[in-house]
Order: sequence, then structure tokens, then C-alpha cells
Amino acid sequence: MGRSTKLRELIGAIKDKASLSKAALLSKSTTLSLLRATTHEPSIPPNEKHIAALLSVGHSSRATASAVIEALMDRLQSTHDASVAIKCLITVHHIIRRGSFILQDQLSVYPAAGGRNYLKLSGFRDCSDPIMWELSSWVRWYSRYLEHVLSTSRVLGFFLCSSLSTVNKDEEEEQVSALTNQVLIQEVTSLVDVIEETYKAPDSLHLDGDRLLGEVLGLVNGDYLSAVNEFSLRINEVAERLSVLSFGESVELVCALKRLENCKERSSMLRHRKKSSMETFWGFVSEMKDRLQEVYGEDDRMVMIGRRDRACESARMEERVLKSGDSVRFGSGRLVPNRFAFPILESVEQC
Repeated sequence: MGRSTKLRELIGAIKDKASLSKAALLSKSTTLSLLRATTHEPSIPPNEKHIAALLSVGHSSRATASAVIEALMDRLQSTHDASVAIKCLITVHHIIRRGSFILQDQLSVYPAAGGRNYLKLSGFRDCSDPIMWELSSWVRWYSRYLEHVLSTSRVLGFFLCSSLSTVNKDEEEEQVSALTNQVLIQEVTSLVDVIEETYKAPDSLHLDGDRLLGEVLGLVNGDYLSAVNEFSLRINEVAERLSVLSFGESVELVCALKRLENCKERSSMLRHRKKSSMETFWGFVSEMKDRLQEVYGEDDRMVMIGRRDRACESARMEERVLKSGDSVRFGSGRLVPNRFAFPILESVEQC
């Protein structure tokens, strides 16, 4: 296996050199930066200098930014090398977190037809050796995770954990309080999707200590804290409206909270500075689920309706703009001090 691994690394190095030489001859600086950030060299994450060079393209024209996104996606979807695929996904993740508005905008509407981003890596397999086969499972999970982040970002109207999404806390609370019940629940369930996917990372028996995966987990960890805080803000608003939620709305929320609660039992690959904050969070998730079930009761009818509502979730994707006839129903709890507030995780590392 050692000989085949060395041969694969040699072939990868030759491919990188040939691609870089071709890009240099064609004077394509952005292509050079992309190739340098996504080499075939295993276990080494993209160099920050090359990532920064790619992100700087976002401060130029929209056409240039579009060309970079297209080149990145072409490389991602055409490669059969797990290391290259992971590095491409890391680059996508950096664009989500640190890219300019133009670069993020081009990512959000790729491909041009349809305006939805599908990374198309659910069937990715690198059969070159056992290590690459194991790394392939990370490619599939990481791409699925980023698709959830992109989908949730569309629902929220901003990119999760983006440096551009710095809204005053009081201002964001006011924006959330103006949402209809339907949109509020959609945002809650979408954030649960992201948090739940975080806990589905593959086991890595042979990749422990891998620097490339360490980079992935560091990025996902930052998103996790951001998703939990956004979820907490919205579930606090749900608590204010308990008395005016319909039966169907309560069912959908209970189903989402059950999925979230199940994550607690899974072995987590995330490390937090203050476990007490997360324990408090899980306690509030359980308490909120119990309060919703107390209002309407938990029976077979509730489960059946929950499945039906979940199936219809995509039909609500475009209903984010308030119409003149829409009414926002607030609970009576809004007139008294909030006695059920989720903690915002300010004591742990932020993005």
C-alpha cells in the first residue's frame, strides 16, 4: 500500500505542476491561486495566502467573481481525488464565511439556471487506496453539510457565520419578532438541519490528527456556535408565542426539537470551552419540547401531522416577504418579563 500511495502522490504532484504551468502561460492569476489552494498534496490544508488571493477577487468585478466561482465548481465536480475535493470544499466554506458580497452572491446563485447550489458529491468515491476511500466519506458529508448551510442561509436571508452578517443583537431580535409564525418555524427547522448534520460527521479510525480534517472541523465548529445562537434567538421568540401557535405549528416544532434532542446522545466531534453552556442549551431544548407537548398533547395524530407538515416545508421557501394581509400573532408573554430565555453562547469562541 505504501508504494501505491507514493505513486499516487507523485502523479498528483505532476498534475499540479502541469496545471500551474498551463495557467501561468495563459496569464490566469485567479486560476493559479485556485490551483495552489487545491493541490493534490494530501493531509495539508489550503495555504492562507492562496485563500486570501482568491477572496480578493471578490473586490473586483462581478464577472471576475463569477468566473472564479465557476472555475472552483468545475474543479470540485470534475476531480476524482479526495484531497482536492476537500480543499475545494474548504475554499467554498471560506467564501461563505469571509468572502465579499459579490463573491457570496455569485456562490448563492450558482448555477445560473435555477439559482440553487448543488455540489453534486453524494456519490463521490476515491478508490485509489484505503485512506482515500475513508476520506471520500468526509467529502460526501462535508458537501452535504455545506449544502445545508447554503440552504439555511437562503432561508435566513444572510450567510451563517459570515463576517458581513454583523447585525446588532437588539436589531436582530426586532427583526425576528416581526416574522410570521410560518416563517419563524421555517427558520427554526432549517437551523436544526444544520446543527443535526454537524453530528453526522464520519468516524475516522485512520485519519486521526489529519491536518486537512482539522481545518474542516475548525470551520464547522465555528458555524455550529453561530447556528446555535441563531436558533436560540428564534426559539426564545417561539416561547413568547406558545399561546397562539396552531396545532400544526406546534407539531412541526416538536418534531424539529426531537431531532435536535437526539443529537445530544451522539458522540460529538466538537469541542467547547464551556460545556456548562451547552448543557444549559440542551436543557432548554428538552424543556421547550415538553412545554409544546403539554399544550396540545403527544399522540399518534401529532406524529402524523408532523410528517405531513415536514413534507410541505419546501412549499414555504418563497414566503419570506410580509404581505399586506399577513398578521403577526404575538403571545401574551411578550407583555411580561421573559421567563424562558435560551442562552446566547458568548462565552465560547465566535467566528
